[in-house]
Amino acid sequence: MRFADKLFLAMTALLTFMFALFGIWMLSSDFSQLLNKEIEQGNKDSRTFHFLFEMGYQSTDEFGEDYAISKTLNSIIGSVERDGSHLYVMRGNGTCFYGEDYLEDMGFREEVDKLTDSLNETNTYGYCVRQIGGGYYMFTATVSDITAENVYLGMCRDLTNIYEGRQELLSRYRIALLCLLSAGGICIYLLSRYITRPISSLGRLATRIADGDYGLRSHNESRDEIGELARDFNRMADRLVEEMQVKVSEAEQKEDFTAAFAHELKTPLTSIIGYADMLNSLKLTDAECHDAYFYIYSQGKRLESLSHKLLELVSMDKNPLTFRAVPTKDLEQNLRITMRPIWKQRGIKGKVDLEKATLQGDSELLLSLLYNLMDNAVKALDKGEQSFMLMKGVCLNGLYEIKVVDNGRGIPAEEISRITEAFYMVDKSRSRKEGGAGIGMALCQKIIQLHGGMLKVESRLGEGTVIRVMFPRDIAAARRERN
Repeated sequence: MRFADKLFLAMTALLTFMFALFGIWMLSSDFSQLLNKEIEQGNKDSRTFHFLFEMGYQSTDEFGEDYAISKTLNSIIGSVERDGSHLYVMRGNGTCFYGEDYLEDMGFREEVDKLTDSLNETNTYGYCVRQIGGGYYMFTATVSDITAENVYLGMCRDLTNIYEGRQELLSRYRIALLCLLSAGGICIYLLSRYITRPISSLGRLATRIADGDYGLRSHNESRDEIGELARDFNRMADRLVEEMQVKVSEAEQKEDFTAAFAHELKTPLTSIIGYADMLNSLKLTDAECHDAYFYIYSQGKRLESLSHKLLELVSMDKNPLTFRAVPTKDLEQNLRITMRPIWKQRGIKGKVDLEKATLQGDSELLLSLLYNLMDNAVKALDKGEQSFMLMKGVCLNGLYEIKVVDNGRGIPAEEISRITEAFYMVDKSRSRKEGGAGIGMALCQKIIQLHGGMLKVESRLGEGTVIRVMFPRDIAAARRERN
């Protein structure tokens, strides 16, 4: 069942219950007030009848009590028996002195006898309301001891009109309630559709987004809960689209990684297989055999280097790191010893100058990071005295910044964001010629992340590149040390 239908049924049921409860309470209250008023009037008339009877009664020995009672009744009956009231007078022995015909004709005798029997010396007055023959009547009775024998003075009062009036009001109320519920039901139905329309719109929007139309968004700008729901829905859709784009990008990167890895394996394997086949099937000179062995060896070393780097890249997250204090001067000395022969061989100028400080991290990974950055800088330089590279380390407000600068070929602006992707190479032919596989910067990025650092790259094509690595204070814990 739709929410709008549930809302319609719930509101209609609630409206019906409330109006029915209110109507029953109102009619019952009015009826009770009217009935109590009639009962009060009946009791008042009964007591008036009793008072007038005793005031007007005069016993005479000449004519007897019957004559006196009859004379008294004749004098007061006109003023008491009115508005549908009927008098009756009964003796103590149960015989009826006045009103017997009326009681018998109406079938009231049994009720009157029960009422008079309930009276005694201490309880001299009583009344009751009974339904008899489709009508409602009030009976009163009081005991008068003014005569020699007790006399029961009573009245019968017709209350049928009150009950009929109540039934008529109930019938009218049912009709009014039906009309009200019909009109209210229509209004509630329209209102429920209006209130739930934004929710239905969100549902249709969610269906279309699920079907692939990811650019759709809700335009509900209301300030109520539905408007907040629409805005939350838009944020959720934006986040889902972002996550999907990330997943798509990751899938593409994995595909690129697999393709690049297969390509990187293909070239050295082809060379190894080719030269091995030559050695096996052809009769070569010693020089040709030496060249073949050299190519097989060099390509095998290339595969070994590639496998080591891949293993290092994959296992880096899985192996827990133990951070220790690493003096920057120890890193500087290691790098100078490693890089000096390379600078000399390529005929370039190089310098390493790390300000004295202490870093918190893994010394082997930090050395691998800095070596890869310098190796990339060297590969970007042409041979000659005009080519130079510099690694500079400084302490900056609790950060330790390491900057690698070269005046090499530079990186195109549109490719800077991709240099940390595995197997991505700006100049593929030159990188392979230099023995690179495009994994170095991916390793650097991973090491920087593990140390909580940040990498920034600035480059201009044909002018050079500046790479900055900054370690935050809480992880790098760099501090100046005075000599």
